[in-house]
Amino acid sequence: MKVLVTGGSGFIGGRVVRRLLENGHEVHVLGRTTPKNENRSIFHQVDLARETIPEAICKGVGAVFHIAAKAGIWGSASSYHAANVSSTLRVLETCRKHSIKILIHTSSPSVVFSCESFRGADESLPYGSKWLCHYARTKAEAEREVLCANGKNGFKTIALRPHLVWGPGDPHLLPKAVGRHMAGKLRIVGSGENRMDLTHVDNVAHAHILALDALESGRHSGGQAYFISQDDPVALWKWLDHLFLHLDLPPLSKKISFRSAYSLGFMLELTWKVLRLTGEPPMTRFVAVQLAKDHWFSIDAARRDLGYEPIVSMEDGLRDTVDWLKATVKGLG
Repeated sequence: MKVLVTGGSGFIGGRVVRRLLENGHEVHVLGRTTPKNENRSIFHQVDLARETIPEAICKGVGAVFHIAAKAGIWGSASSYHAANVSSTLRVLETCRKHSIKILIHTSSPSVVFSCESFRGADESLPYGSKWLCHYARTKAEAEREVLCANGKNGFKTIALRPHLVWGPGDPHLLPKAVGRHMAGKLRIVGSGENRMDLTHVDNVAHAHILALDALESGRHSGGQAYFISQDDPVALWKWLDHLFLHLDLPPLSKKISFRSAYSLGFMLELTWKVLRLTGEPPMTRFVAVQLAKDHWFSIDAARRDLGYEPIVSMEDGLRDTVDWLKATVKGLG
């Protein structure tokens, strides 16, 4: 099958492309930057936030993986809307115009963000309302559009919500935590006992392939969103200390209360906006909530409907990731 992958040169997208190629698909990658690793995919430079997908690329496409998005927690509302909502609407229009029947959309658990803890929550959760960042709000808007499009003229969609993706090649999560710790700037937020889902990137790619198989085979009629994780929530701060031990770094010792971190985040957000500072504030209200509260979800629905089970354990994933961090983070190894 000819498959289009938006964001196929990124962290998750690259792993999905690899799996698709291994399964014998003809893979076309859409992105803003050329992939660093050579593979048998065909790359097309397209910025979906501003450009439509050229018609020549779409001929004969059987499925689209829409993975491209603007991540992070800081930036203008317009930039997040363009990258996460407008781009999704362009993908949906492309599927409609060219009679592409399958779309797998990479969403986020942030679509249900509500400033509250989640402990084993499932897909019955409503969309959030107290967003605190443009990323969560625009990802929710994009997911709604994708799921609402399901069932029209045989079009089938699935949205996947992987939580905190990590592993070799991670451009954000663990390198940022390690870097801040090495600089003496990382603090335990809250009690330090909160539990959280982490999801190895190979498990995320596996879930995407299972979603394609379910829709292509007719076993699934689409229109659903699924939380994806290791099914093994960790005590976040203890797990980070375990990682730091493997990297020959000291354990965390300094703490900040959730209330103080939340208030600090508010003040820093205001400062960054008023002074129009570049880069992300070192703390925001959204980050304070994420780092201090429980966030882990049930994968029962993905297990039942997609046959999803993690293929990489926390232990195996940590081993490979430690080796990669030692080789890539300056000052380690």
